[in-house]
Amino acid sequence: MKPTPTDPNCAYCAEGAPLDAFGIKICELPASKLYLFKEQSHRGRVIVASKFHVSEMVDLSDEDRRAFLDDVARVARALHAAFRPKKVNYGAYGDTGCHLHFHLVPKYEGGFEYGGVFEMNPKRTFLEPAEYDGLIAAIKAAL
Repeated sequence: MKPTPTDPNCAYCAEGAPLDAFGIKICELPASKLYLFKEQSHRGRVIVASKFHVSEMVDLSDEDRRAFLDDVARVARALHAAFRPKKVNYGAYGDTGCHLHFHLVPKYEGGFEYGGVFEMNPKRTFLEPAEYDGLIAAIKAAL
């Protein structure tokens, strides 16, 4: 099955205002788009979204799935290099917004929610534009 390239009703496909509500585009990778999650209770939290509008990993060809997971791993390595978290948590959600994406959530020993499951959007830590720019620069340098 060939995946749908885009859906104009999807925040990850359309970008613009729907995406700006929660994320900042960092860059495009071979099989995905990388976004900084605006809520930064977990310093360096990002979203890796497939370039294809698919709901599930099984909707991708083997080659496209491997490329997507390679991007996820590349971003995880960059987060470890840039921010030195104790652990990176991975979340793949989308019950209603059916576009394959992973939340990569750095967890820091003794930090917010360390030792527990991360909250989807705790709405507690938002940054100034220059602070977001600094995080993005650190991630790009580590990619």
